[in-house]
This record gives sequence, structure tokens and C-alpha cells, in this order.
Amino acid sequence: MAVRVRFAPSPTGRLHVGNIYIALHNWLFARKAGGEFLLRLDDTDRERSTEDFANGIKADLEWLGLSWNLFDRQSVRLAIYDAAADKLRANGRLYPCYESAEELSLKRKVQLSQGKPPIYDRAALKLTDADRARLETQGVKPHWRFKLEPRDVRWDDLVRGPQHVDETSQSDPVLVRENGSYLYTFTSVVDDIAFGITQVIRGNDHVTNTATQIQIFEALGATAPAFAHLPLLVDAAGEGLSKRLGSLSIGQMRDDGLEPMAINAYLARIGTGDPVAPARALADLLPDHDLGKFGKSSPRFDPEELKHLNARLLHHLPFEEARKHLAAIGLGDV
Repeated sequence: MAVRVRFAPSPTGRLHVGNIYIALHNWLFARKAGGEFLLRLDDTDRERSTEDFANGIKADLEWLGLSWNLFDRQSVRLAIYDAAADKLRANGRLYPCYESAEELSLKRKVQLSQGKPPIYDRAALKLTDADRARLETQGVKPHWRFKLEPRDVRWDDLVRGPQHVDETSQSDPVLVRENGSYLYTFTSVVDDIAFGITQVIRGNDHVTNTATQIQIFEALGATAPAFAHLPLLVDAAGEGLSKRLGSLSIGQMRDDGLEPMAINAYLARIGTGDPVAPARALADLLPDHDLGKFGKSSPRFDPEELKHLNARLLHHLPFEEARKHLAAIGLGDV
């Protein structure tokens, strides 16, 4: 089967180092395998998504050389999500719930006070048709939960190795909000099926989501793709990226004079055990790229180390090429 991966940012801001770290490893994985790289904008958040941010995402990827084979956006695919949700309703895996946020919060507090895990009690499944009709007549709009099968879900992660999650300890996730909008957990699966995604490469903050999404794949009659969960970046001291570093945009790095290949070479190698070294082209990074080189420890993102790599890259450029690069950032008198 031909490899096809995806990078799926939300156009609610500019791309930052954490985004590009994920995008780059998807791109390198696809290109090394002779596969395809899909850019999908997860733009169902109508209030925060903007066309300016969407264009900025494309511009940043193009500047880094991360070209895509396919492009789509979730906002034009709502009818496809409707059909998938109807399929889950028809086979009894998507059910309406009418509790308010306050009622759910109270339930969780009671469960915790009794030493029980705060798992949704599936009270909505006990409602009769008359109960539901009465609530809806009163103006209560339902949200919709996916009915998990109470089992151990297992997969062989391309980075973390054998994984399993006991779904008996998880609440049935909400897939459809009261206003009818869909959550990422659901739309991501529907799109991955539709586009034939073969590997999902993302941050390890999605590990728990994976077990739930595997069940959604199966409920929709599809085989789940392979999964690879990369360790998230931390700062030079080993702490979670600060707000300043975490939001370091690619646009800002470009304005600061960093070369795209310095960024690519740095993010491709930190955390792999390979030495961080200059690379002239993305093709130079392909031979050594291997998701199996990542451990569970988080790669350290050090802006000073990146600047040093950038200086090494410029130092090895032919003089005329280096002068053009310097002129582009306003340092032409060399």
C-alpha cells in the first residue's frame, strides 16, 4: 500500500516550532517512502479560524520547502461528517445525551467523593423515547456520545512500541456538540478514512485519543492506520516549552534571519541520537530519517543551538549565495 500521511493544523494562528516538528517528520516519512503528504486544514472552529491564518500556514510550509501533494479543509466536508455520524447512530454507537455542563460537573464531584473514577454513567441510555421528546420540547438540545466497547485496545506504535489502553476506564467521548458541530476526535477519523491515510504521525499527547479513535475507525467499518506518537519538545532545561518558546512562530524565525534548512535540519535530528549538523537540502535528511530512532524522552529545543547551526550553515555556503541570503534580511553590505 502506498504511504500517505497528513499534517492537519487549525488555522487559528501561525505555525510554531512544535507544529513544524510534527509536519517535518510526516513529510520526511512520506518522501523517504515515495509516498504522499496531505495538508488538511482543521477549520471547523468558525469563530477562530481565518483565511489569513490559512494562507500563513501555506506560506510557512512553502518557505520551509514542505510541499504537499493533496490539500483539503474540513469546513467543506460537513456533509461527509453528517453521513458518518448517521452511520454510527444507525448501528447504536452514537447516542444523545441531555445533561448540562453543571449536571455533569456535579456527577463527577459525587463520583470522586465516593472514590470512584469520574466516568460518564451512561444515564442517557436509560431514557425512553418519551423522555427524550419531553426534553427536546423543553428546548434541551442533545450532545452525542460515542459508545465505547469495554475492552483493552492495543496497537503497535511506530515510536513507542506496543501500546494498550483499557477503555473501561474511559468516558464515552462527546463527538457532536449541542450546536451540531463535530469534535476533532471524530472528524479526524472520518477524514483519515476518506483520504486513505496509512500512518498517523503526531505528538504523544494524543496517545489516549488513539484507543478511542481506533474504536471509531472500526465502528465505521474501516481498518485503523498505523500510529506513531512523537515525544513532545521541551526547552533546553528539560521543562515543557514556555509560552514564549512554544509560540515561536516560523514567521518570526524567518524575520530573525534563520535559514529554512537550519530549522529543518535541527528539528529533524533532535531527539533521534543523530548529531545535529547542517544540511543543504531536505533530500539530505532522508537517508537517516527513521521514527524508530526516537525514544520516550522529549527532544530539547534550544534556540541558541539553532542559531549556532544557522551560523554553521551560512559559513559553508558559497560567498555569492551567502551574500544573497544576508541581503534578504537587510545585511547586504558585506
